[in-house]
Amino acid sequence: MIMMHELLVPAGDMECLKQAVHNGCDAVYLACKSFGARKFAKNFDNEEIIEAINFCHLYGVKVYVTMNTLIKNNEVDKFLEQVEFLHKNRVDALIMQDFGMICLVRETYPNLEIHASTQANISSKEICKLYYDLGVKRVVFSRELSIDEIDNIDIPIEKEAFIHGALCISYSGECLMSNMLGGRGGNRGECAGSCRLPYALKENDKIISKNKYLLSTKELNTSPNIDRLLNSTIYSFKIEGRMKSPLYVGFITRLYRNLIDKKEFDLKKETDKLKTIYNREFTLGRIFNANDIELMNPVSPNHIGLEIGKVLEVTKDKIKIKINPGNEIHQYDAIRFLNSNKGLIINYLYDKKNNLISSSTDICYIDNKIGLTEKDIVTKTGDYLLGKEFENIHERKINISITVKAKLNSNLIIEMSDGQNIVKAEEDVIEESINNPITEESIKKQLTKLGNTPFICISFNIDIDNNIFIQIKRLNDLRRELVDQLIGKRINYDNNYLKKEIKVTKTNYKSNKKTTCSVMTEEQLKACLELKVDRIYVNNIDLYKKYNNSNVYFYLPRCLYEIENNLQERSLVSDFACYNDYEVIGNYPLNVTNIYTAYYLSKIGINKLTLSVELTESEINDFVTKYKEKFGDLEFEVLVYGRIENMIVKGNILNLKINHKNYKLIDINNREFPVFFDGKNTHILNYENQKITKVSDKYNIRYDFYDEDFIKTKNILLK
Repeated sequence: MIMMHELLVPAGDMECLKQAVHNGCDAVYLACKSFGARKFAKNFDNEEIIEAINFCHLYGVKVYVTMNTLIKNNEVDKFLEQVEFLHKNRVDALIMQDFGMICLVRETYPNLEIHASTQANISSKEICKLYYDLGVKRVVFSRELSIDEIDNIDIPIEKEAFIHGALCISYSGECLMSNMLGGRGGNRGECAGSCRLPYALKENDKIISKNKYLLSTKELNTSPNIDRLLNSTIYSFKIEGRMKSPLYVGFITRLYRNLIDKKEFDLKKETDKLKTIYNREFTLGRIFNANDIELMNPVSPNHIGLEIGKVLEVTKDKIKIKINPGNEIHQYDAIRFLNSNKGLIINYLYDKKNNLISSSTDICYIDNKIGLTEKDIVTKTGDYLLGKEFENIHERKINISITVKAKLNSNLIIEMSDGQNIVKAEEDVIEESINNPITEESIKKQLTKLGNTPFICISFNIDIDNNIFIQIKRLNDLRRELVDQLIGKRINYDNNYLKKEIKVTKTNYKSNKKTTCSVMTEEQLKACLELKVDRIYVNNIDLYKKYNNSNVYFYLPRCLYEIENNLQERSLVSDFACYNDYEVIGNYPLNVTNIYTAYYLSKIGINKLTLSVELTESEINDFVTKYKEKFGDLEFEVLVYGRIENMIVKGNILNLKINHKNYKLIDINNREFPVFFDGKNTHILNYENQKITKVSDKYNIRYDFYDEDFIKTKNILLK
């Protein structure tokens, strides 16, 4: 049995949405003005959302709205209002990250389809099983998973994976860098792109790499491996790009539509066109096991275009360019000179005799209006003719069949069908013809005159008497009426709206205030034991087993592909799964920013929780108070000291020695970020320690130690 696949395309605004639909997508994903993970895209207000849903549904395209930011307590009511508005207006699904909101919406609106976003870090079978049991329809896998790993997850839940576009270097939803540096949280839709900035790498006191884009990835492009994708268990092929242009959306939709439909075309030629639209260099990504070198582009984080030639000569007034064989340049194309990083739009193009020309495939000249002084490599970063091609959208048409029965002494019967919906007109408009009977061809001509509608007739069947007369005007009127009815049926289908009241079961996990610590060395562990710290989290399995007593917990690695096999008798966990049969503490990567997340985590066995490090001190105190008022008692802890882990990155992208703590990344402001490789993942810590001085008796206080020795660990705890 051949599996059908969905092509899912981004729409940052209405123009992008129309490009996606008319170029062949099966579904689009977009965002409202609030709660979407791309806050700085244009996005859609409520009126535009309704227009978008109606437009897409007319063409049989599904609409998924991203409500995939973390939600704080004071936003819950507004969030639910938006959910209800979308549900009532027939949205096909919501894409969500926040665990508490997923559970709350599933309980409140049981007929509303939910997809767990890639920001929920879907990286294991156990996570898929949890969401399946919660009634989530689909999971969007972390970009770090390979296609084989995805295929090996045998949970009967719809699978979605990214196949093209920008890559986050950190595990999705597990990046805090933007927030820690400038208060713009990626989990709140405000990512500042810290990974696209230049960094230096220092080992001990020696700079070993300087002014490179050490965290910047290439652009994912899996088009060469489309056959493997089509033979996978992935249902939905997702393209990234809600910040991209309408040209990008239209082109990339058409490219993958043609690949999925097995149309014959020159992929290399189309890829060259794509490079002129957006290109950071391409990678097959972790989904196809790209290694660290194949994944990264430390040279440039921006659009570099398609290399088309080289500068032969530069004067004050003119630049002489030699176009590479097989390439072409046109007036109004955008070009960039790669080494100087200068660019321009070609307003005037000249031949060897200084005559104006519209295009060139060999030697040509352009005005030196940017002050270029050196010979350089020329790349095309904008293709004028390609842009014009996609400005003139070839509108998508919906295939319909028309059936006509026109018999004397009977009503005229006309039916239109799109294969799913049938509309029918029946009227007493047939007369006996005296001199000029209407022909079959004339009826067909009027009823298939659908040029300005979304429809095209591919099948026309008629049963007609020879001596009848029908007014042409009435045929035209009936055609228009049937078209309107069919449009209405395609748009206004029942969405099974249903709202329920949730039933709260009070939690009762009250405990005395504790001090907890996370340690990375035996010295730190001994200091904590000597001071009788209540709970100690150890990330070294040998240390955990050596000091196996009731207050030592194993700090489970984050972003595991297999969770259950790594759990110990007592564990600190960072991934979502059902832990009802285990003794676990929830770590801050669970992103507990609202009381519903805490409540629903307690239902799956995580009743001791570290609150999100993205909450302010006042939000923390408010959180604990509100939880007790609504849900009862639960044990919370707050990180008051330590280096927050800003990123966790699959692989060894910085080529570090294993478990060496002598490396630091240095940013453009000379801030130093400790970084280490544990043999599987790279960990980037914040440049400064978290410091909360005003603490409350309402929660536990937690210390995370990194490179502190025995004495320093004790001194910090004794303050």
